[in-house]
Amino acid sequence: MTYKYPIQRWYIAATNPEKIAGLAREMGLSSLLATILINRGIDTPELAKTYIDPEADTLPSPLGEFPDLEKSVNLLVKAIARGDKIAICGDYDADGMTSTSLLLRALRHLGARVNHAIPSRMKEGYGINQRIVEEFAESGVGLILTVDNGISAHEPIALAIELGLKVIITDHHDLPPILPNASAILNPKLLTPNSPYQGLAGVGVAYILAVTTAQKMGKLQGLTESLLALFTLGTIADLAPLIGVNRRWLKRGLRKLPKSQLVGIQSLMQIAGISEEQKQLQPDDIGFKLGPRINAIGRIGDPQIVIELLTTDEAGIALERAMQCEQINRTRQELCEKIEEEAIKLVEETPIFWQQDRVLVLVEKDWHHGVIGIVASRLVERYGVPVFIGTYEEEDTGKIRGSARGIEEFHVFEALQFCQDLLGKFGGHKMAGGFSLPTANLLAFKQRLSQFSHKILQIEQLKPLIKIDTILDFKQINLQLFQQIDSLQPWGIGNELPVFWTPNVRVVEQKTIGKNHLKLLLAQSDNTRIKALAWRWGEYCPLPTRLDIAYKLKENTWNGNTTIEIELVGVRLPQENNNIKKAIFMHAEKMYQCSFWGDVNEIRIKNEQGDILVVQKGQRIGLLGKNRQQAREVNVTEPRFYTLIKVAIKALAI
Repeated sequence: MTYKYPIQRWYIAATNPEKIAGLAREMGLSSLLATILINRGIDTPELAKTYIDPEADTLPSPLGEFPDLEKSVNLLVKAIARGDKIAICGDYDADGMTSTSLLLRALRHLGARVNHAIPSRMKEGYGINQRIVEEFAESGVGLILTVDNGISAHEPIALAIELGLKVIITDHHDLPPILPNASAILNPKLLTPNSPYQGLAGVGVAYILAVTTAQKMGKLQGLTESLLALFTLGTIADLAPLIGVNRRWLKRGLRKLPKSQLVGIQSLMQIAGISEEQKQLQPDDIGFKLGPRINAIGRIGDPQIVIELLTTDEAGIALERAMQCEQINRTRQELCEKIEEEAIKLVEETPIFWQQDRVLVLVEKDWHHGVIGIVASRLVERYGVPVFIGTYEEEDTGKIRGSARGIEEFHVFEALQFCQDLLGKFGGHKMAGGFSLPTANLLAFKQRLSQFSHKILQIEQLKPLIKIDTILDFKQINLQLFQQIDSLQPWGIGNELPVFWTPNVRVVEQKTIGKNHLKLLLAQSDNTRIKALAWRWGEYCPLPTRLDIAYKLKENTWNGNTTIEIELVGVRLPQENNNIKKAIFMHAEKMYQCSFWGDVNEIRIKNEQGDILVVQKGQRIGLLGKNRQQAREVNVTEPRFYTLIKVAIKALAI
């Protein structure tokens, strides 16, 4: 049988036994927990103390960190005192909508006259624009606050200043070479690299501005917990790094969120099936349950639904808006599944030479550009290649709008800059971006992206990367171990949930469940068994019966009983024999398995049809066939064999 399984590259963190033992001894930790901390750069007792208990560390005042914070607070205090109209320009993603809601709640609490606007995703795209500025000016607004946008909006900001409005930019996106001429700018990218405020999302910047302003006015009481709830929701939903103040405030916010007084959050948790009885939420509760229901609105719905959900104090309105979030999220899921299926079919049934190009570019009509970014992320997970995916504008097939997602060695925003003369609007950061371009430039855009990718990426990097902390034996996996690891929450971007690996595991049982998931029973050589789940791996059933596996630990509670199971994130053929190295590689759009047998100095390469090429290193003549008895001799210096062997040697790193 020819098995199909994810083609991946594994990076297993190097271990330093002396450093691990030292940190474990100093902190009273197990060697496993010390290993996890060291792998995340937490390699001294001082760093470990702050990491384990962030509240114990003295936090510098944000007034001393953000150069324009005092100026921003004074502008707000004066505007509120004079009764000037204040307007917030937000964004249509989870960060932008929670930021807008947070400032609306805070400013209303402080007595401000405040309203808001969010640009149309479908018609206008990201960020403050001329229309919004003009409408604010016509309605008598004196002060504009941008949230989660504005740092690159030179023309709209210049127009606002020209019309006599003051503008405070609160944003967290990468800085342009020249900053807009705003009245004040708050952006963590302007801070020193070691500032604990460096990783803030847009909602974090809004939170600091709101809290500092309320403190200045002596009106913080009764406001803190609602703002912290919105900060927690927006920070995790935006995939902000869980470091610095994010980690400190989220640890507190996740404990308080189940009992939040915000009726919108309570309604959303109810709809998502999150129990009020939970002592605290986990980032996954937000990342996989609450966040997507909010983000779905920004992608294919009206952001006003979320703004009302998070700012209302009426339970009936909150429940109605939460139900709308649920319905729209289901539509979003269906759209994503449909587009993903079509994209995979295009990749695997059409001659798209993405390995050769070192980038995957897909453009199709009738794909909803509100969800193609999610599909791009899934394609990156599947193929391990940078993905640029686009669709034609609804009323203008002469224009394409798209989203991009990258891999670790690739910088999406730099790639877009490399193509900027071919593009309209574009923006983003290392791992993600958005862009538009004339349809006439599509071929040149593909060629330019390929040119950039060839400068950056090697062919062996075009496989999904699995980062692994350390080896683990099934006998070590129990509730106590899980609780030790869970004590290091919150996990997320910048503080990833630990990934372990176990070699030469036997697959005892496997079956598909749900829409496209794989459920397994796995055993080690001593017959220690554990249940496993692999999300979205249904197509790989059946997996080979012997595997090295990479996984995360998961708690499963059923009928009052709690057990620890594992969630597979990676597999490869067993490589426990030091004299045998194995690898999988792609060549000329085909998949090959290869191995090097050190005892006999022999390379073996197997194609999808089961034909095996065998050659000893340094020999000109090899064997080709299903088995040695029926194999024929071939000259491996022929170009087709020679090239194949070179790629295999590179994959095997010999």
